[in-house]
Amino acid sequence: MKEINIGTLDVPTGKETLYTALLKSQTEFPNVKKSANNPFFKSRYASLDAILETVLPILNQNGLFIEQSPYNDGDRVGVYTAIYYKDGTKIDGSFTMTLAKNDPQGAGSAITYARRYALVSMLGLNVEDDDDANHASSPRVSSPNVVGKNVQDDGLGF
Repeated sequence: MKEINIGTLDVPTGKETLYTALLKSQTEFPNVKKSANNPFFKSRYASLDAILETVLPILNQNGLFIEQSPYNDGDRVGVYTAIYYKDGTKIDGSFTMTLAKNDPQGAGSAITYARRYALVSMLGLNVEDDDDANHASSPRVSSPNVVGKNVQDDGLGF
């Protein structure tokens, strides 16, 4: 087992074990694969299931667990996320967004989206494409430079 040294990190009093456990967990997290497809944006993303399957066993092994609760704030919906250590200390945050579709399905989609983004950002996860190693095994082909073409990010990077 590796020893974790938090060195001169300025950790709030009482949260030393929480931060040490989170640091240890982050050294053990593998990259999360973008294994789900979004046909609307023709993109891939890491599903909530894939994220949870990746992080929960490692977090739990290190005495950590996650709480996520949806809430609404006027015309916005959000998720409160807390990462707890077994002694009850926690780090937490909230993430809200405007609904694209103001109905139960729109709220559910926004909540799932917010849960994914909150977990990836709070846990410091690296999310990458899962191309079944096709990119690594195919020969490199150089692509021409395109000047003046606007490339738009779909905003669903993970």
